[in-house]
Amino acid sequence: MALRDKLETNAQPYLRPGEVVQETFLAQTMSGWFALISPLVLALVSGMRVVVCTNERILICTGGRFLPTKIKDVRSELPRSTRIGPPKGLWYRCESLDTPLYIHRRFHADVRRADELATAAA
Repeated sequence: MALRDKLETNAQPYLRPGEVVQETFLAQTMSGWFALISPLVLALVSGMRVVVCTNERILICTGGRFLPTKIKDVRSELPRSTRIGPPKGLWYRCESLDTPLYIHRRFHADVRRADELATAAA
């Protein structure tokens, strides 16, 4: 099963009736550049977050430390109109989602699509 499919499946229990997942991606609370210093420190200290963009809202969920696709709880909820990007660089520091989150380039296309869908819905 693909990563995005796992994230979407694991987010289902936290959705309201009729709510549809539009985009999901991973983020972390500490910059990935710390892995250059010590990968172990990054793994132990950085918290993983699953960002779930639905047709109604944006959920910031706690991901598992060793299984980041496993959603433990919802940390915060934001209006769907919240802009996430535009992302840039290898690790994009996003200030608009509750607390600063770092989003790897692998998920930049997901961020752009989420912002496009939010703009289209508004």
